[in-house]
Amino acid sequence: MRKLTYFIACSIDGFIGGPDGDAAAMVRFVDEEFLEFLKTEYPETMPTHGRSAMGFDDLENQKYDTIVQGRASYDLALDAGITSPYAHLREYVASRTLKESPDPNVEIVADDLVGKVRELKAEDGDLGVYLCGGSQIAGELIDEVDELVIKTYPIVLGSGMPMFGSGFAVTEFTLGEVRTFKNGAVVRTYTRKR
Repeated sequence: MRKLTYFIACSIDGFIGGPDGDAAAMVRFVDEEFLEFLKTEYPETMPTHGRSAMGFDDLENQKYDTIVQGRASYDLALDAGITSPYAHLREYVASRTLKESPDPNVEIVADDLVGKVRELKAEDGDLGVYLCGGSQIAGELIDEVDELVIKTYPIVLGSGMPMFGSGFAVTEFTLGEVRTFKNGAVVRTYTRKR
């Protein structure tokens, strides 16, 4: 069984972006040390066009071969004219409004997102499924999330888009690895208690 990992950046107070989802305040923390960490351990989590611009588009995927993201996250790429932001992965976009995929590498999941994710997790393979965001699909998939990798940046937003856009429910995870960076960022890995 493959794992679904929610790999997400957030503020100290648990927001992945401002009220409109804007996460620009976090970008400055992706400095040389942090970028080297991403290149070494999570190169597939960087969009294809970013990997190419930084000269590491030839790196093999380390942890994931598939990505699931929401429409709002996907729209960021579409707004920049990019129809396949993670061309080095199998791409799934959860959307009830996008009727047709603008790219042959991107499959639209309009119905039964949970069923699709269960199908992806049941596939054979050594690499897992990367849940990119956003808040609403993370909330919808909370029962399917096996692992959290939370990149916490040393800022407080006060309000905004939470990591999980879902109703109240206690879900317990076990802390695994913790990595700290000189710029104050912390990356924590949690495994779901089952």
